[in-house]
Amino acid sequence: MAQATYDDVRLILRLYEMRREEKLRAARAWFSANFKVKTMAEYQKLCPGGSEANAFARQVTTYWEMVASFITGGVLNQDLFFQSGRELLFVWVRLQPLLAEWRVAMKDPDYYKNLETVAEAYTAYVKKKNPEAYEGFVARVRG
Repeated sequence: MAQATYDDVRLILRLYEMRREEKLRAARAWFSANFKVKTMAEYQKLCPGGSEANAFARQVTTYWEMVASFITGGVLNQDLFFQSGRELLFVWVRLQPLLAEWRVAMKDPDYYKNLETVAEAYTAYVKKKNPEAYEGFVARVRG
């Protein structure tokens, strides 16, 4: 486990500032309230191409894929991020049921691969600290 640095802290604070930006905040609120799809058909019904819902879904998921890429790329300390980045795990839990089908539709087996990699590590981190915590979290997030 690498020691977190002041650069890690600055990046986490910058990522937090970005989350407070008005459009991303609106997208995150929409995602939290509405994105509970499990199939491509459900996704296409909720988020048709060109719609605001489609833009919101893409904005949230690509934001967290970007953050995850910083971790998988070694730019951001994973352990420090896990102490305050639970929203990434929230997005993953919502996205996971759809992902296999989405990857086929996109013809890209690595679609959201960074998010998947970091979420799996985050899941292990949460389970290690409290084995029941992850199952309770998933139950709350998926409803």
